[in-house]
Amino acid sequence: QVQLVESGGGLAQAGGSLRLSCAASGSIFSINAMGWYRQVPGKQRVPIATITSGGSTNYADSVKGRFTISRDNAKNTVYLQMNSLRPEDTGVYYCNMEILGIGLRYPAWGQGTQVTVSS
Repeated sequence: QVQLVESGGGLAQAGGSLRLSCAASGSIFSINAMGWYRQVPGKQRVPIATITSGGSTNYADSVKGRFTISRDNAKNTVYLQMNSLRPEDTGVYYCNMEILGIGLRYPAWGQGTQVTVSS
């Protein structure tokens, strides 16, 4: 059983910054890709930023140049530094990790953390 625990969400003003963290615990052999997704009411969850086990990153066009994803493999943790926040960044942010166990490979999700950006 693997648990992903997120932290760092909250309220920020436009132009401000927030940093999200997501730590995995449990039976983990290794972790492949990690990522952050955003969901707003009535819409599907969409990818915001992803990072491979080798450190290659990919970002949604709307956050390029403002958000930075990083990972600490020793801590099984992924981060999302969000700068120059905009009201349209508001939503519930979920972390995702591709977990590798003994003979297993499966996606795991965090519980979600609310980010609200006021104008």
